[in-house]
Amino acid sequence: MPTVPESTKTSLAQKLTARARTAWPKLAGPDIRYRGQFAYVDGELADGESIKLMRLRYGGSAGTWGFALYLASTDKYEDTILPTGSLAGTPEEALDCACGLYLTALGI
Repeated sequence: MPTVPESTKTSLAQKLTARARTAWPKLAGPDIRYRGQFAYVDGELADGESIKLMRLRYGGSAGTWGFALYLASTDKYEDTILPTGSLAGTPEEALDCACGLYLTALGI
């Protein structure tokens, strides 16, 4: 189980912040915390509220991550297939999928 290197943490934060800025302007930014091989991503809304979005699984590549959505109904993360049909993809694809579901549902 590889842990996420510091350089990859920096890269991930930059990628998700840039994507949020361009594709999800109502999102004030991502908040990322790490535990082992996982990066947990919450979305900070303009009003200061924070919502859980997804969990990314690091597999040794900064460009491809496993993807799991946060399910409020169970308060757990569930491995999920991206719209591309894969269980892994770019951080930007994962953010688009999660925000497309959660921010659209909130009317943001």
